[in-house]
Amino acid sequence: MSRVLIVDDSALDRQIAGTWVQKAGCIPLYAVDGQEALDKIRQDRPDIVLTDLNMPKIDGLALVKSLNVSHPALPIILMTAYGSEQIAVEALQAGASSYVPKANFRENLQQALQTVISVISAEQQRELVRQFHQTTECRFILGYEPGGSQALISFIGESMTRLGFCDNSTLLRISTALAEALINATDHGNLELDSKLREGGNNDYHQLGQERMRKHPYRDRRVHVTVNLSPSDARFVIRDEGPGFDPSTLPDPTDPENLLRPSGRGVMLMRSFLDHVSYSASGNEVTLVKSRPDLAGHCS
Repeated sequence: MSRVLIVDDSALDRQIAGTWVQKAGCIPLYAVDGQEALDKIRQDRPDIVLTDLNMPKIDGLALVKSLNVSHPALPIILMTAYGSEQIAVEALQAGASSYVPKANFRENLQQALQTVISVISAEQQRELVRQFHQTTECRFILGYEPGGSQALISFIGESMTRLGFCDNSTLLRISTALAEALINATDHGNLELDSKLREGGNNDYHQLGQERMRKHPYRDRRVHVTVNLSPSDARFVIRDEGPGFDPSTLPDPTDPENLLRPSGRGVMLMRSFLDHVSYSASGNEVTLVKSRPDLAGHCS
């Protein structure tokens, strides 16, 4: 059962709230003000906080602001009374999850608790699935569909988020590296476009790409993507159907002379953001690996 910490300086209101929390199938815990609530949360975190707004020492608004920093995922339901409407709005903006007017406490509390508990339950189920998870493998084939690469990267990002693989900052870096790898496979692999065409600052690179998308043999080529997500790392294998190239001829993207050239940017970003980048001997397949951030150094 979910444990609900009731925070109110009124003993009567605490008792009333506790009764309805029990009727909703939850276990009530109690604190007389925001300071005691913070102390109890540090000792033994509840599942939900149900707090009054007007209290001595630390009031409800200050409690919400503090918990939004220290426990941002902890749901907070406000108990509002007449005269506290403006504070309630500020508390909702500061991170509270919901509110229940004390004047209609009985009618609204159960619904508010059920909504919050359903969200908590869904997250607990996702966490359980993460513990079960061994590996997820997906395979995709891309042509020249407008927005296709972006859609695939978005799907991969959502999958990694559901599995709790990394934070948003790391996910952005992985997404950037994948975008560059897919551009390389499509433009340089399947369409055989030379990066030097972009160095002049004209539109030759784009125009030639549009022409080749409609011509044989370029139009029939595809990019094959295999994604393997495990508890230890994320592995991406991207293969194009072009003639390939000699990987040893890749310019060193860290060389100052190559840093600002179009031909070095994609490789530099992939090697900077990922733990392992390697090409097949034919050059038309690249393997990218990112170790789970809390297991850095275990990549092979």
